[in-house]
Amino acid sequence: MILLADSGSTKTDWCVTESGKPLKQLTTRGINPYFQTEEEIEQTIAAELQPGLDGLYPDGVHFYGAGCINDKAEAVSRALTRSLDTDSVEVCTDMLAAARALCGHRAGIACILGTGSNSCFYNGREIEANVSPLGFILGDEGSGACLGKLLVGDLLKGQMPAALKDAFLSEYGLTPAEIIDRVYRRPFPNRFLAGLSPFLAAHLQEPCVHRLVTDNFRAFLSRNVKHYDYHRYEVHFTGSVAFHYRPLLAEAAEAEGIRLGQILKSPMEGLIAYHATPANP
Repeated sequence: MILLADSGSTKTDWCVTESGKPLKQLTTRGINPYFQTEEEIEQTIAAELQPGLDGLYPDGVHFYGAGCINDKAEAVSRALTRSLDTDSVEVCTDMLAAARALCGHRAGIACILGTGSNSCFYNGREIEANVSPLGFILGDEGSGACLGKLLVGDLLKGQMPAALKDAFLSEYGLTPAEIIDRVYRRPFPNRFLAGLSPFLAAHLQEPCVHRLVTDNFRAFLSRNVKHYDYHRYEVHFTGSVAFHYRPLLAEAAEAEGIRLGQILKSPMEGLIAYHATPANP
């Protein structure tokens, strides 16, 4: 019996599996060691995960998460080891989760479009090449945070119709001053901005909104995916943004000459299959 975790900045999906069959699935708030201390991660596990396990004690844990590299991954590993009383803990990046879920044991190009964005070339065993996403301030093209940032910027700078700005501020109960405060003075501005991106999905009939989304997807493809051998391999996606904006993502891919593969809302289903299927010798 193993425990799988797919964690982003916003939420963590957990699944207890046995022989490739899910026994228990639950969701907690996101765990990201770049924004949380080891103690805060333990508190989240104790308060939200352990009660939901209902007495199930996994033999091992495979945790995939944003920010899980080097010493940050070690902090998550220690928190899980202490909280779940197991020494069998693997902590990997969310990018490896996407690659394993989308490509299994085969080579391919895997991408994440969720709160943040990322991409890689995966050789069927490990990530062979990765263009740094750089975060939502310098990069993260195509992500919910980047789309939210562009939306707010265009609205507040008068680049969209005044009626659209009024509808946005009314729907979210925000003022321009409050938006500035949430972005520059409060924690997790990426989560806040990503939480605004559904407004775009609800107004895709507006030419300026449609253009903002497709242009940003094209920027993701040209600045990230085109660094890999995209002529040879299909490009696969996971993440809520990729899933909910599938038609516009397909439009951007066609414009950039890129062949789309599968698009999953979450990597969990693919991870369950990956960990139940041994690699070919």
